Amino acid sequence: MLPYRFAPSENSRIVVVGGCGGIGRAVVKLALANQLQVAIIDLPQTIEAFPPPESVLVFQADATKEDQVKSAFEQIASHWKAIEGLVNLAGFLTAFETVEQINLTDWQYIFDGSLLTTLLPCKYAIPLLRNSKGTAAIVNMTSGIAYIGRARYGPYAAAKSAVVSLTKTLAVENAPKIRVNAVAPGAVNTPFLSGGAAHGGVQGGSAKRINIEEYLKLVPLGYLAEPEDIAEPILFLLSQSARYITGQVLHINGGALML
Repeated sequence: MLPYRFAPSENSRIVVVGGCGGIGRAVVKLALANQLQVAIIDLPQTIEAFPPPESVLVFQADATKEDQVKSAFEQIASHWKAIEGLVNLAGFLTAFETVEQINLTDWQYIFDGSLLTTLLPCKYAIPLLRNSKGTAAIVNMTSGIAYIGRARYGPYAAAKSAVVSLTKTLAVENAPKIRVNAVAPGAVNTPFLSGGAAHGGVQGGSAKRINIEEYLKLVPLGYLAEPEDIAEPILFLLSQSARYITGQVLHINGGALML
């Protein structure tokens, strides 16, 4: 893979939460191609299923568990006294039911899987980001679903909407030292479409929650996004090319949603 023009400077240290997922692997690959130093936080089963390159620091944690996230960042701090970037990619949708049908346990599980997995890494990364010599950056993962109504996406959409609000709050609280933005992809060709990397989903597997042919009729660019289509904008938002961008959501959906 060729280096990407709009990437953080060489040897920048970034932490990728969910770095073994579909988009995460693309972010890690692109980061390494640009000579960045990378640490991954992910679930043990996802790390086992998609082993990262040997040059990557790897830490096991359930990002909904505060003690595990705190421990992971303490371990990262033993290697690096500062980091320049944090990328939060964790999120999943298991129970695909209406608000009337879904039970509270499933709702909370899905909600926490997108919101706590963003909140907790931000909380424990901020001290390391503040230690960076220059301006540091966070990129969170929201979704176009946060902006539109879709049946059976209730807890996921609510959590991703909360991620948007959290991103803006963090941008204000941590300016000017740390920039905080989010990306909002549409459908992407990753294991998420067939359940999620940690929930039995596979790359190219049969989509469980979306009719791809019908979806593509709504996409002016006419194709399903690949992980690289999301990874490059993420690295751009981490880089100094985005130095005057904070508190924003970048929609990446081939034109399916125009705001």
